[in-house]
Amino acid sequence: MLQKIRSFPLGASCKAFAVPSLVIFILFYTFSYTQICNKPKSVGLFKSNPFELMRPTSSQTITDSPTNISHIRFVLVGSVKTWKHRKPYIEAWWRPNETRGKLFLDSPPTQEFLPWSSASPPYQINEDLTKLRIYPKLVNPGQVRMYHSILETFRLGDNKDVRWYVMGDDDSLFFVDNLVELLGKYDHNKYYYIGTNSENIRSNYDFSFDMGYGGAGYALSYSLIEALVPMMESCIERYPYLFVSDHLSSYCSADIGVALTIEKGIHQIDLVGDISGLLSSHPQYPIITLHHFDTINPIFPSKNQSESIYHLMEAAKLDQSRMLQQTICYHRPTNWSFSVSWGYSAHIYENIIPRSVLRKPLETFAPWKKGRPPLYMFNTRWLSNNPCEAPHVFFMDSIKKMEDNLVLTTYNRSSPRNLQACSASGNHSADSITKIQVFLQSTERKEAGRIECCDVKYVAGMNVANVKLRTCLNGEVIA
Repeated sequence: MLQKIRSFPLGASCKAFAVPSLVIFILFYTFSYTQICNKPKSVGLFKSNPFELMRPTSSQTITDSPTNISHIRFVLVGSVKTWKHRKPYIEAWWRPNETRGKLFLDSPPTQEFLPWSSASPPYQINEDLTKLRIYPKLVNPGQVRMYHSILETFRLGDNKDVRWYVMGDDDSLFFVDNLVELLGKYDHNKYYYIGTNSENIRSNYDFSFDMGYGGAGYALSYSLIEALVPMMESCIERYPYLFVSDHLSSYCSADIGVALTIEKGIHQIDLVGDISGLLSSHPQYPIITLHHFDTINPIFPSKNQSESIYHLMEAAKLDQSRMLQQTICYHRPTNWSFSVSWGYSAHIYENIIPRSVLRKPLETFAPWKKGRPPLYMFNTRWLSNNPCEAPHVFFMDSIKKMEDNLVLTTYNRSSPRNLQACSASGNHSADSITKIQVFLQSTERKEAGRIECCDVKYVAGMNVANVKLRTCLNGEVIA
């Protein structure tokens, strides 16, 4: 047998071996190719192209259901020292058993706050940051505590169905319904960092134009949170010299390629004094937040700050989509312009002034940080003693829901204007008007970005003017 094999021609033996080998190779290749094709297109962080990086998907269940209040987890940061007078600010908007989240405190609440109010967010004491190896080098440990609260929130668990983390201070006022609608525009399965700049150019220059201000509130998608959490403490070690938590947050997000998405309804309120000019000509976006109530005058002159906030939220309970939304219309027989900031104020000008002018806020306020103009990130109108330019000012006194989905808001004069009538438009003085009634009939939320129009009914000599809000006509000019 061995002799037969030895005498077998070499060429024949190679051919005999090659044929079955080729068959085996074809079968192996076909099987392997089928398995590869049937595998998912991505493995780990890479797609089929090993040089094409793919962001890891969130561990949350991907769903197409609309975003609602239960999908948002608030990370609120305060201190025991400030809680006594800021407690009403949070309780004005917090919804027990609906809103989710914690208020992080720097130390346990004192006896005066116990038992803890059920109208407040549940509190959580921050972790001891002195255990961080970088702690001795931190320029401002208190600010790091604020940013670190995001990581501590994640470590607490209870992240089921969470789509967004929303940061805020203990003096941040959230309009939750509008916040839900805003975040619903974005895909929470992608990386998003949503916030706003300061109103003050100098503040943005000193810190960053690419930073979301935490007091104004900023939102981080849950997918971004999952990416930030493993590297958050190493990021803190990378930037021990940063003085504010918001700056640190923007740097850590930037280091994984995420830039700030700006939304104009979010307000830091880096302003001082009387901000009624801004609130009476709010940008054409739903109001999301207000902040810094301790550095501004009460927003309703006849009330203290806490009373003012609760008063504002009375209107918010009925319709947040129209809160502070400016509507402008005219009474042609008297050449008057009416500007209504729904739920807050109403102005009468003794002249026909186009919307392009009235949409600019009156500069009733001053900047947080003074400097050379320009001061603000938006255009303003200067205050004037010209009777054709100065408004008669009214503030919301009451709101009432009536039959047939009719809502009546009443605005009372705050003080006399003490100016002559505007002679250029016919000397029609509005001094006699003490009250403006605004009627709204709607069963739906106002569409974001769309303005509404109105009609004025006024009988000469009467002390009340009636305004009815309505949908604008096609091509209607507000001028």
